Amino acid sequence: MITVIGWDGAPLSTRASDCLRQATLVAGPGRILRHLDLPEPGGELLTTLDDHLEHGEGPAVVFTEGDPGFFGVVRELRGHGFKPAVIPATSLVTRAFARAGLNWEDALVVAPDGPGRLNRVVNACRAHHKVALIVAPGVGPAEIARELAPTTPRALIVCEDLGGPDERVTHSRMGEATTRPWKDPDVVLVIDPLYRPAEAAEAAWVAGARPGPDEWAVEGDLPPEVSAYVLAKLGPRLGDLVWDVGAGSGGIAVECARLGAAVVAVERDDDSCARLRANVIRHGVKVALTRGQAPPALEPLPDPDAVFVGGGGPDVIVACAARLPSRLVCTLKTVEQVPSVLERLKQHGYRAEGTQIQASRLVVQPDGAHALAAADPVFVVHARRVIWA
Repeated sequence: MITVIGWDGAPLSTRASDCLRQATLVAGPGRILRHLDLPEPGGELLTTLDDHLEHGEGPAVVFTEGDPGFFGVVRELRGHGFKPAVIPATSLVTRAFARAGLNWEDALVVAPDGPGRLNRVVNACRAHHKVALIVAPGVGPAEIARELAPTTPRALIVCEDLGGPDERVTHSRMGEATTRPWKDPDVVLVIDPLYRPAEAAEAAWVAGARPGPDEWAVEGDLPPEVSAYVLAKLGPRLGDLVWDVGAGSGGIAVECARLGAAVVAVERDDDSCARLRANVIRHGVKVALTRGQAPPALEPLPDPDAVFVGGGGPDVIVACAARLPSRLVCTLKTVEQVPSVLERLKQHGYRAEGTQIQASRLVVQPDGAHALAAADPVFVVHARRVIWA
């Protein structure tokens, strides 16, 4: 009873035209209906369809942009209990990359999960070299450019009214994107101008983000056993922003970036910053480096989803907790520090636990015998913010 027809500006197929001719209700975005000289029914889509089908008034057609099954209306309809037939057209993202003359098997495609919801899509743009953003209310070229500047330089390709009479594809700098008036933007391509496809480690075999590392927690200032535990509690993932405060040579920062998160490393020591940069280049990841002393260096940074504090003491941990990340992990050198940190985290609304990690490495003695060599213990405090219902 319901057919969803994707529209990309091209003439309708024979099948789509037949469905439209038989329909007793036609709904969809006003822009598409006006282009096809069809009346706009008004009202909320699901309510309109419920009323129409309840009265048995015949087949209904729902128009939508491009491919209805790709960030489109099909999920909404099926979630409501409808089982529509679908006639797709070329998706907005396909058209955007085609208009820009770019390949896109290595691109991420992101869409906001609500009006004005920027965090996750912006973090994906920070972490990945090529992202297609499907525009939504409050999440467009100006908002993305403001969030990315100045720490994450990107080139923007703004695609407006794709398939319509006012179609326009604009290559924009971030400063221009924040002030220029945009008309009906559909997709924004966010491109890292420093990325070189030839530098890719291997030929693409999967679309979107590259597979994760084949080994992790392998190097850095912490023993790998401690790094693995810290990463497990941080849970870095695509769409997250992670702070590594007191980053040292950036072992945790690099690992988080390799696992898909956007990362800001905060470090005050010049030699450590140099080692961190070398580590980032060696692994081919993106890490924004903020040189300075925490807590003051934290003030201009965007709010994090997860924080690792590798140095700086209780005052730095409290300053990080005040920014309300959902996960916070820190390493401490003595057990005497643990109760104070646990109490301060509790005061900031966190449920925190402490763990001592001590690993013993297998070593070969001069006579060929094997023995265990114990490393110094490390105390790890890991906390999650309590969300009260």
